[in-house]
Amino acid sequence: MKKNKDTNLEKKHNKFDKGQIFVKVTAGVLAILMVGGTAITLVYALM
Repeated sequence: MKKNKDTNLEKKHNKFDKGQIFVKVTAGVLAILMVGGTAITLVYALM
């Protein structure tokens, strides 16, 4: 009985890891866009 529960937890855990990776990649892309936008704005304002 414990082995079945462990396998189910592992399967759910793998799906959660994929979701976590997607969220982290998306957050990273958005952070890069925000930093880039700020840098471009500063360059434009200082010209």
